[in-house]
Amino acid sequence: MKHTFYSLLPLFLLLDLVIPFLLAPTYPGYRHTRQVMSVLGNRSAPFHTVYTLWLLLLGTAILLASTQLCPLLRSRSGGLSLALAAILIIYALGGCILSGLFPVSETKAMETLSAKIHGFGSVFGFLALTFAPLVVALFYFKGRQTGLALCALACFLLALVFFVLFVMADKPRFAHTVIAWEGLWPRLTLLFMYLPLALLCVRGAQ
Repeated sequence: MKHTFYSLLPLFLLLDLVIPFLLAPTYPGYRHTRQVMSVLGNRSAPFHTVYTLWLLLLGTAILLASTQLCPLLRSRSGGLSLALAAILIIYALGGCILSGLFPVSETKAMETLSAKIHGFGSVFGFLALTFAPLVVALFYFKGRQTGLALCALACFLLALVFFVLFVMADKPRFAHTVIAWEGLWPRLTLLFMYLPLALLCVRGAQ
């Protein structure tokens, strides 16, 4: 059962990046580089229910992940274990479950209560998960696994850069620059936040 879990979590993380590409063709006018993934869950999207259910499923899977990955870190540091648990719980609840239950509108405008809850939950969830690679890097540094530690640290720095770009994307001064690609940055942020977690799963399965 343990090995099944460690095999499935990376698959869930991969699917979170792939599913928007599968749903986008059903939504006329949707642009991956310009629109965030959450737009696929707004009530105007043809398959918004599918995306909503996916976010709920992903959030549940990540909550379960915290019960498996955190004991793995506890073998070297109780503090790192608690930090990762907090990060995963905040992301699962804010970035996945609340975002699924309270869909955003077609734009980033937070005009409704649902959109406001979605926006705040998503921001806090993303902000928390940005530090997951750093926790993983410290775990590997403690185990003197320098190569894996540097890989996780690089993921942390890249995730931080792309998160900052995402925050800057809707600022008027960047409207006609590549920084305005607010659909691209969260995808890249997630990619580099997820990679170190997948690394932990590989270690746990050994």
